Amino acid sequence: MKRREVAAWPRTIAVGGTKVRVYRRRRTDGSWGYEVADYSTGRRKLRSFAEPKEALAVAERIARFLAAGQTAAAQFSAAELSAYGRAIENLRATGVAIELATATYAKALEILRGKDRILEACRFFADRDPGNLPPRTVAECVEEFLTLKRSRGASPRYLADLRARLARFVATFQIQIAAVTGAALQKWLDGLRLGPQSVKNFRTVLRTLFGFAEARGYIARGLNPVEATEAVKARNKDAVEIYSPGELTRLLAAAPEDFRPLVALGAFAGVRSAELARLQWPDIDLVGGFVTVGAAKAKTASRRIVPVCPALREWLAPWAGQTGKVWDKGELTLRRRREATAKAAGVPWKANGLRHSYASYRLAATQDAAKLALEMGNSPAVVFRHYRELVKPAEAERWFAIRPGVPENVLSLSAAGA
Repeated sequence: MKRREVAAWPRTIAVGGTKVRVYRRRRTDGSWGYEVADYSTGRRKLRSFAEPKEALAVAERIARFLAAGQTAAAQFSAAELSAYGRAIENLRATGVAIELATATYAKALEILRGKDRILEACRFFADRDPGNLPPRTVAECVEEFLTLKRSRGASPRYLADLRARLARFVATFQIQIAAVTGAALQKWLDGLRLGPQSVKNFRTVLRTLFGFAEARGYIARGLNPVEATEAVKARNKDAVEIYSPGELTRLLAAAPEDFRPLVALGAFAGVRSAELARLQWPDIDLVGGFVTVGAAKAKTASRRIVPVCPALREWLAPWAGQTGKVWDKGELTLRRRREATAKAAGVPWKANGLRHSYASYRLAATQDAAKLALEMGNSPAVVFRHYRELVKPAEAERWFAIRPGVPENVLSLSAAGA
């Protein structure tokens, strides 16, 4: 039996004209080992196996690949060939060739610096790919945004400001909102050629718009493009312009009759211009001595009560018992009255000047920031930052002493306080 086994080795596996030899050799421990002479690399390499079946099977596979001219495949181990088969099966449904798949994987691994987080990277990209987001043009998103603001009770003035600013934005960005980039927004903001505060206001509106889009899944979460733009610093951010008692006297004297209550309410109660446009005469209780700015009328959406000082009571006395809105002629007429009054008085119209003036003189008169904060609808910190030590108590006394009278007396007081 032993002589027959010895005579059977080495064996030759032949496929076509290709032959592969398999040898049996005695190991140092006395057992038999089997070696396949592999020439698939062009040089002889002996591949060792413990079992003859395994050695003969590998020899046949090598012979078959070499006969077909597939020298690279001939070098694969059984495990490698099995993995190759599974890879082909995994790719079958995609139609992607294994060469392309492996090359792409290798490049992705290089981009990730050797970190095998390719699936995480793919999911991250898919969540932010504009092609996977709901299709919404900038114009569609803006209209939806404005409709929501209107339904939630935004003031006509605020809505008009939003629409005017966003109309300029829509005119340039006639694309999907998810396709807007921070670089494109920065270029647009730079091209507005406006002052720092105006550019800052535009940027604020855009941040609000894209926050709306982000919350509704129209852009990827965490990728608000406005955050990638330059934050604009407006000079003199905390600067407050106020009127002197003489300037207020001239404004009251020059104001048309229908506009004079608004000047008085701003100067002696600190009511904002936007709030004045929503205020009703029944909100002003001259007998009880307070003005109620309801939550629906206030800019901060919180109700507040402002005391009616003696000066305000006298200026509003001709309108006691009136009903309806304090101002019912619209924004355009209001702007014209404002301009005409300032021109006739020879006093520049200062943005929020009447409200700032009331706060400054009221704080000087009461020395109570917390009380003023409640009247203004601000925090004590804001009151201190803007109005502390802006005017002296003596000036406050002159401010709240301004009363209506005949034109000669008004002008006389104006000259004294100028």
